[in-house]
Amino acid sequence: MFRVIETFSGIGAQAKALERLGIKYEIVNTCDWDINAIIAYCRIHKGEIDTSACKEKSDEEIESFLRNTTLSMDGKKPITEYSFNRLTPEFRRLLYAAIKQTNNFVSITDVHGSDICEGVDLLTYSFPCQDLSLCGCWHGNKSGIARNAHNRSGMLWEVERILKEMHSCNRQLPKFLVMENVTNILSATHKRDFDDWKQTLVSMGYVNHIYRLNAKNFGVPQKRERAYMISVLCCGDSNKEELITRYFEENNLEEDLIAHRYRSRKFHLRDVLRLDYRKKKYREEANASQPNNTPSRVKIYQENDMLYDGKKINELYVNTVTTKQDRNPNSGLVTYDSGREGKSKWRYLTPRECFMLMGFDEYDYDAVVSDNPEFMKNTRLLSNEKLIKMAGNSICVDVLEAIFKQLIEMSKLVPLDFNASEYDRDELHRNHA
Repeated sequence: MFRVIETFSGIGAQAKALERLGIKYEIVNTCDWDINAIIAYCRIHKGEIDTSACKEKSDEEIESFLRNTTLSMDGKKPITEYSFNRLTPEFRRLLYAAIKQTNNFVSITDVHGSDICEGVDLLTYSFPCQDLSLCGCWHGNKSGIARNAHNRSGMLWEVERILKEMHSCNRQLPKFLVMENVTNILSATHKRDFDDWKQTLVSMGYVNHIYRLNAKNFGVPQKRERAYMISVLCCGDSNKEELITRYFEENNLEEDLIAHRYRSRKFHLRDVLRLDYRKKKYREEANASQPNNTPSRVKIYQENDMLYDGKKINELYVNTVTTKQDRNPNSGLVTYDSGREGKSKWRYLTPRECFMLMGFDEYDYDAVVSDNPEFMKNTRLLSNEKLIKMAGNSICVDVLEAIFKQLIEMSKLVPLDFNASEYDRDELHRNHA
């Protein structure tokens, strides 16, 4: 049984990759404070949200529980008192049930080392990239992952805190850690802070290996390059460290032939685009993704790839699926004429198509939108924009599949059953007092 904790879990790309691999696994805990992602994750990976499990709980008990967690409406900042008070009792119950059903820690700032159970094989962390990305720099976010920045990307140091707390109380550390983020984390701008993080992990007994991987090399029709760091717990055993180092040298996923060997499938743009508008749901989603015909949208039309010109699909790798399609540049456009006055003769990718480009199945998307709850009076939870954002914030499932295959191979190659107390805690405190 491969036991996993997903921090910054989003809609659960990690769980989806493990499901695809067909191995026995257990998601011990998730960790995400965004109420949209909490609901979506539960729907994708647990099916219907089972509110009957909390039928004995009063509205007051549920409210008390939720108030003692750190929730967010947008994944950027904590929910305000005003917004919390506007949540309907029915939605609070739904949210409570989803949190319990997925063993969600909610905010990583509230997690302690003593909360992490023994025997975890893998902890994943894909902390926010806003203060690391080039786009963020253009908007003045230059603090990156500095320890004293106290920004969203600085959530990385919450992972450090949790691991240190586990270490201090002789709690067994996870055998593997997997980080995912934008490649700008590897740039000279952030080198000192990222080196600090890598050295912290080395002092805890981990061996780190960094990949720059593009989704298009793993059978996905999307150009999406991200940085991944795999950390393997060797606890100072030089023989095991050598075996792990050699393994990465011989099985380098950055090499095309090896990436091809590890990929699970290959799909094309034609497998993603939903162009049969005789189906009501596809037509409604296309309409919702069709912008007004404004001067700024004309510029978008002129400067972005046309994925479907009305006659044929241009089989190409789309640009990175980001948290917003109504932008320039974007992932690409589709010729579409709904006949509605004032609308452009084209549309953006729909949220369904974005989910599929991230490696999720169509039925995963259908599960998310199967019921759009009223979370405030006369206001539904899931808008087009929120769905696009959840896809853009996720990790490409097919890339994770390849990485997780390597973790399983390494588990067989090198016995990795250690206790944190076996490693020299004094070294950790000397380096990071």
